Amino acid sequence: MHRAIALALCLGLAACGSRDAPLASLEVAEPGAFSAALSPDGRQAVIGSLRHGGSLWELDTDQRRFNWNHRAGESTPITVVAFAPGGDAVMTASHDTLVLWDTASGGAITYFTAPAKVNAIALGPGGRLALLGLSDDTAVLFDARKGGIRRVFAHEGRVRSVALDADARLALSGSEDRSARLWDVASGAQLQRWQHDADVRLVALAPDGSRALSVSKYDRAVVWDTLSGRELGALPAFRARVTRGETWTAAAFSADGTRLLTGTTDRRVQLWELPALERRAQWEMPRRAEWKRSGAYILAVGFGAGEGACLSVSADGFVHRLRLTP
Repeated sequence: MHRAIALALCLGLAACGSRDAPLASLEVAEPGAFSAALSPDGRQAVIGSLRHGGSLWELDTDQRRFNWNHRAGESTPITVVAFAPGGDAVMTASHDTLVLWDTASGGAITYFTAPAKVNAIALGPGGRLALLGLSDDTAVLFDARKGGIRRVFAHEGRVRSVALDADARLALSGSEDRSARLWDVASGAQLQRWQHDADVRLVALAPDGSRALSVSKYDRAVVWDTLSGRELGALPAFRARVTRGETWTAAAFSADGTRLLTGTTDRRVQLWELPALERRAQWEMPRRAEWKRSGAYILAVGFGAGEGACLSVSADGFVHRLRLTP
């Protein structure tokens, strides 16, 4: 049973290191979640709960619409989830099993088995194509309606994160081989390769494909120009925190590519203006239990339906509503 909890009114724009609290929070998974994704329009969330399988939530009404499991009578440990750009389809993964769901009816469209353990998913329009990041050192472009692999994008390490632009023309993959690579979906050609000094754990791509983000485990978080391959800048971070394992865990570009929303292991959500990489706002998410030191890192971030609205999902099972004050 969910509950919406009003937490605090935002006091204004974050500056000089200050952190605002969420405007409100909605409990979506007790005691927490393996995975989460937000629809691009900010109206839906899909959650992979620690105990209760998957669920689709309507954020306009704070209602759980559907419960999703890969087998009847079980609570599937759903570790990877993704929305299609239009919010009309969701894909869930548990180890190597995949299910594509219709968000209007709640019904399963297709069931498949992937060639290896699935670490990451990105969906194309209508959920017709899925980019899968796999533990066999590949990212594969998969026909999510008919089955079958369309493209194989090879790495030299497990692929931990993937992204597609809104039209599924460009694919981005991040790997334990310390590289992020940009691919042309139509030809399969590698367009860019960006090297880091440690495993690449997170990548994101602007909807128009103009900008990319790659985040390394103990290295930098860098924004790139996808056409030229040029580095636009790195997100500022304290080296001591990064080497302790504090890093970025979620990211989303705005629809026009001029803003970047990020989430971290230490419960922070930050909004950046591009291309200058100036921090516009910062929020700190509450813990489920304040005496616990872990369990509230950010699983997903996204832009909300209203002007200045942002969203985040934390691993302790809450969707947080954030607001920019003009």
